[in-house]
Amino acid sequence: MMLTLERLAWAPEQTSVCTHEHFALKDIDLQIAAGEFVGLIGPNGSGKTSLLRCAFRYSRPHSGKVAINARDIWSCSPRWCARHVAVVAQEFPDAFGLTLLDVANMGRAPHQGFFAADSDHDRAIVQNALNAVGLAGYEQHRFDTLSGGEKQRCLLARALVQEPRLMVLDEPTNHLDPRHQLELLGLVKQLGMATLASIHDLNLAAAFCDRLCVIYHGRLIAQGTPREVLTPEMLLNVFGAKALVDSHPLRDYPRITWIP
Repeated sequence: MMLTLERLAWAPEQTSVCTHEHFALKDIDLQIAAGEFVGLIGPNGSGKTSLLRCAFRYSRPHSGKVAINARDIWSCSPRWCARHVAVVAQEFPDAFGLTLLDVANMGRAPHQGFFAADSDHDRAIVQNALNAVGLAGYEQHRFDTLSGGEKQRCLLARALVQEPRLMVLDEPTNHLDPRHQLELLGLVKQLGMATLASIHDLNLAAAFCDRLCVIYHGRLIAQGTPREVLTPEMLLNVFGAKALVDSHPLRDYPRITWIP
């Protein structure tokens, strides 16, 4: 398996000022195979971001194991992890004065020595990533002047530049309009890379994810294909809202219509 979370448990420190994740993670078991796109869904405050942070070596679990290709990530160096896992977080980095190209180039850092100059190979990888996310020609634009959607696509380009084995995305479509939501998730799907992504829009999750994991009060309570997981009963129990679930008229995945 590309990513394995085994009996993982985590809770915030008593003195933590972070209040957007209220629930500790409890007995999390999750495996993601190479090439699999797994969506993490659940209501606000259920533990999605906390789980992702454990998966990319930001938060150390109190117990259990996080492994990439059977290697415990906490026994590996941060550089090794950065070569294998790329992250697109919800928050935009403080990049005042940096250009879009500067930010994308940061993705090459795990592959370079200290003070190493960019090689032709590095520059080609960066340009290919910018082309892939539709930002070719924006290289000299300052990052802090970009729109929210452009920033998000720039950060995806930076992640691609890392040449990772696993991609971790935290609400990657939050700042995007419908067209760019579809394009970004379509690109991630097309990459064929092991991906774990928290996705707020359940219809987008159904359209692009091979498998969905439902987290509720810090526990994974359901895993399966979108059609197996997205039932009216689950949506009512977890999200507290009634919904009609039928088949998309043009594609082979479920469609959710929320009932006011």
